[in-house]
Amino acid sequence: MNKDYYAVIMAGGIGSRFWPVSTEVFPKQFHDMLGTGQTLLQKTFSRLNKIIPSENIYILTNEMYLEITLKQLPEISEKQVVLEPAMRNTAPCILLSALKIKKRNPNAIMLVAPSDHWIEDERAFAQDVQACFDAAQRDDILLTLGIEPTFPNTGFGYIESDKNDSSEIKKVKQFCEKPDYETAKQFLNAGNFLWNAGIFIWSAKNIVASFEKHLTEMNSLFSKGMAFLNTSEEKIFIEENYSEAQNISIDYGILEKADNVYLKKATFDWNDLGTWGALYDKLEKDENNNSVVNAETFVKDSKNNMIFMASKKLVVLDGIEDYIVVDKEDVLLLFPKQKEQEIKELLKEVSKKFGKKYL
Repeated sequence: MNKDYYAVIMAGGIGSRFWPVSTEVFPKQFHDMLGTGQTLLQKTFSRLNKIIPSENIYILTNEMYLEITLKQLPEISEKQVVLEPAMRNTAPCILLSALKIKKRNPNAIMLVAPSDHWIEDERAFAQDVQACFDAAQRDDILLTLGIEPTFPNTGFGYIESDKNDSSEIKKVKQFCEKPDYETAKQFLNAGNFLWNAGIFIWSAKNIVASFEKHLTEMNSLFSKGMAFLNTSEEKIFIEENYSEAQNISIDYGILEKADNVYLKKATFDWNDLGTWGALYDKLEKDENNNSVVNAETFVKDSKNNMIFMASKKLVVLDGIEDYIVVDKEDVLLLFPKQKEQEIKELLKEVSKKFGKKYL
């Protein structure tokens, strides 16, 4: 394996749309959401570990998840877990990890990826990543992998490239916000818009240079601690300074401003597993079109349901259609699939009535 290859897995989110399985104490990336025997984090790690050495894979997460991260990934050491003492979106944690990696290896090429995506064709994924690693090593560019849209999704951001460019790796024209339905249909028909999957590849030195140019204050804030990074004094420096960083995403802070951003269309299948419906779409279905994880089922006149049990049990359904059915210890959720985007709002109401007891 190439010792200059690094990865940063972003594993700090709460995944509130997967409540009640995903909670603040134990979010979805640490669960075996697909019933494969591996958690989403473990699956992501093993996928990247086919191209990147174990010791070069970093996990970005909240300090409350340190213990569970190390338990689920015995292949890594504690120094590979970068802990965020405060939620500051993606730009600060990416800069911090890039500075750490650059200090360790000035020639590093790094990939940044979420911990909770599902990618089935791992060989195609590896080939796409290798092509991007080669390009990032060759040229001073920032790369992102885009997903060919299959329907006018209003929940994803889009990336536009030049329609007339037939290259494998194309210059990005613009990043587009999550669109309304009509705009999403226009993007789909245009043929030169891809979904933004949040998978990035660049050299450590190039992304740090981009922060120097476009997020100068943030770069100055973290750069003053270069002497402490990768040492026993790093933790204190981060705790004292991290919360001062601007709360901004890598898309807004860097990629929408930089003029050296390029795009490769992914050749692998992809699902962001952002909602129960996305999980339902990914899983196999029974003869009644129900998706089932960790359960025996006895169903009558029940179809198109997403059934997820935290512990193995028999689920009996009669006359239930298009529902999310989730049982987890002290919470049972029966919720219409068509309203799945409202689970985040539902949590606020549950919190208002019961406090954090069930969250």
